[in-house]
Amino acid sequence: MELTVRQTKGNVKINFMLFYFFVFFSFGSLFPLLSVYLKDSIGLTGTQIGIIMSISPVITILIQPFWGIISDYTQKPKLVLMLTLIATAVIGFTYSFVSVYLLFILIAGLLAVTQSAIIPVSDSLALTYVQKHNGNYGSIRLWGALGFAVSVLVVGRLAETYDLSIIFYVFTCLLLFSVLFVRNLPGERQSVQMNIKEGISTLIKMPRFVLFLFTTFLVFGPIYANNFYFGIFVRDIGGTLTGVGIAFLLAAGSEAPFMQVARSWINKIGILHILVIAAFISAVRWLFYFFEPSLTLVYMTTIAQGFSVGLFIPAALQYVRDISPGSVRATAVSFYSAFGNGLGSWFCTFMGGIILDAFDIGHVYLFFSLLTGIGIIVLLIIINIDRKKRLIET
Repeated sequence: MELTVRQTKGNVKINFMLFYFFVFFSFGSLFPLLSVYLKDSIGLTGTQIGIIMSISPVITILIQPFWGIISDYTQKPKLVLMLTLIATAVIGFTYSFVSVYLLFILIAGLLAVTQSAIIPVSDSLALTYVQKHNGNYGSIRLWGALGFAVSVLVVGRLAETYDLSIIFYVFTCLLLFSVLFVRNLPGERQSVQMNIKEGISTLIKMPRFVLFLFTTFLVFGPIYANNFYFGIFVRDIGGTLTGVGIAFLLAAGSEAPFMQVARSWINKIGILHILVIAAFISAVRWLFYFFEPSLTLVYMTTIAQGFSVGLFIPAALQYVRDISPGSVRATAVSFYSAFGNGLGSWFCTFMGGIILDAFDIGHVYLFFSLLTGIGIIVLLIIINIDRKKRLIET
């Protein structure tokens, strides 16, 4: 009996790992090279690219929280996840048939509606599973980082050998393939009946939660916008499409080992202190890029992404769930993701396009560094609030 339980847990974990690997492989095949495709193959300007790329985050701001609400309310997160994976794959495929600027905007908007559900819903499922079985979220989530890293290298090489439009075919096929693994994931269930209005009202009235949303805007915004501009940055300092893939492989691949150790570091140092360290390293990295170093130095310093992203993602997600009431955790995760992956990403991507046209790619990263620095200040404020709260409780 004990052996059967262990085998079942092992199978579930494998399904989670494969799911994250292929979903992020699909994301890595499209988003890092989409800006290059729009610039080199379609001939759009920096401002036009910035607008197209920022459409997805701004739609996410409005839609993503509702996916969390739907997941909490229906108690069918697996069904929500499967349907949105299929819809995202189909919509993403239509990119390959378009060459008109306004149609790119339309597709980007439709894609955002469905794609915005995938990560928060799957993260909520994974976190619920590891908390019930005393597992390690980082050891599961790192497979997403590996998938993303491998994807950009492989698909970058394929795009250089054949045509950039191949990014859309890989994106679609692997998203559809990832649906197979969702069927074997455990479904999240809450015994508490949720009042949607009361749940949202509860989250909004929590100072730490609201401040942390602001932090994700300032820190995650540049991190996600970097996925769109890093390819342009590497090309501008002399890299090829394969060079873009190598840079992403090193950067995203370095996240995996840090996600593996994130749990133990959080226990030793504390969640908020880990977040401050990760944000600081991220700010230094963006500032370094402002000086447009050589491609060799960029490759050498990509490990900074492991420190920043590899630690920040699991720590931030755990913090959100730790401070949120159990009955609205999926909603809380969706709001958190909407502010970072949505509002922050939109703002940084949109402003990045304008800065790119007015100055150069180096100034885009200077802007990212300044925002992240402000995010660190907000984190220090949250630490102070937590300290006072503990003193009152004792």
